[in-house]
Amino acid sequence: TLFSCNEKKTKVMETTEERAKRIHENTITLDTHDDINTKNFTDSVNYTQRLDTQINLPKMEEGGLDVAWLIVYTGQDSLNAEGYAKAKENALDKFAAIRRLCEEYAPDKMELAYTSDDVRRIVASGKKVAMIGVENAYPIGEDISAFEEYHELGARYISLSHNGHSQFSDSNTGEKDSIWLHNGLSDLGKEAVMEMNRLGIMIDVSHPSKVAMKQMIAMSKAPIIASHSSARALCDHSRNLDDEQLMLIKQNGGVVQTVAFSSYLNTEKHEAKAAFMKGIYEQVADSLGFEWFERSQFSGLTDAQKGTFMENYPKVVLIGKGIVAKNPEAPKGVTVSDFIDHIDYIVKLIGIDHVGISSDFDGGGGIEGWSDASETFNVTLELIKRGYTEKEIEQLWSGNLLRVLDEVQALSKTMS
Repeated sequence: TLFSCNEKKTKVMETTEERAKRIHENTITLDTHDDINTKNFTDSVNYTQRLDTQINLPKMEEGGLDVAWLIVYTGQDSLNAEGYAKAKENALDKFAAIRRLCEEYAPDKMELAYTSDDVRRIVASGKKVAMIGVENAYPIGEDISAFEEYHELGARYISLSHNGHSQFSDSNTGEKDSIWLHNGLSDLGKEAVMEMNRLGIMIDVSHPSKVAMKQMIAMSKAPIIASHSSARALCDHSRNLDDEQLMLIKQNGGVVQTVAFSSYLNTEKHEAKAAFMKGIYEQVADSLGFEWFERSQFSGLTDAQKGTFMENYPKVVLIGKGIVAKNPEAPKGVTVSDFIDHIDYIVKLIGIDHVGISSDFDGGGGIEGWSDASETFNVTLELIKRGYTEKEIEQLWSGNLLRVLDEVQALSKTMS
């Protein structure tokens, strides 16, 4: 009895921070969206080092982030054989980079997972987990059998489009000018939905148009995911999901991975801060002798310009953020609290079973308080402050997403 009395006392004396730390350590934390640059996947420069990337192994260790979905992303280009061939080369290069990290550079620190059982086994062994998501099916071309090749390479979710309409699906970007290519999914896109169900690949609806998303949900026999999207009711951006879409995901049994991307969380705050930062970044780039470009200018750049920019970008941002941190006049940016507002909203609307977490690190994501993987604990801390229980936090961080993966893979077994 003395023991249980002491135990109770410990529980009572535990501070919010201590409770959050304990729960954070006991929970498998999983982020469904982290972009990569293959220049950081060489024998001399890679994620075993504390690079200035938002995600790498030392930062995952510091922040207690267990699972990173590394993204095979390809930008949208022309819908022809030449475009597809170039895109395929890019995608296969990224798959190979992720494998090199796990098999050659850091086999003792990170392992590639294909199932939820893998995730639990790898985390229990003390290693970090890599999983693979494909952002844009454009590199697949018109050959449906390539979905199987991607699955064998480790892809466990695929988005049928990105910014711009693909051969499979219209993109959310069509909202800007109301010009659509397929009015949802193409015939090839419909085949792709069935093929992903057959293979056990989760269908990601974060970038496709609303009409395409509704068609995917109507056709898919398995639950779907939005790998990195937030609530449109709180921030009216075409990349976010409106209440009708959120309800459809609930009915489908899927999950929305709320994203820590400032312009999808609070447009006013984001724009005020971005305008201020633009001037700072331009000054820093100029002082270092770099050309500085806005995201909107990207499509017009040459591959060489893009490469140089991506190489210099983290340096400029790091220096710029350092300057701003010392300036009390700087506008306040989007914070972890703004991020959890979206989680609260979606949980209230569709229930705790259908919500998860993503960052879009190294792809434009990151907010004040969760600016890179080393600050992951702050998300758990804010969830505790909002009254979420340990079980609910575990669901948000990984339980819901892994349940969907299990269901998608179980359905695939019955189909093959």
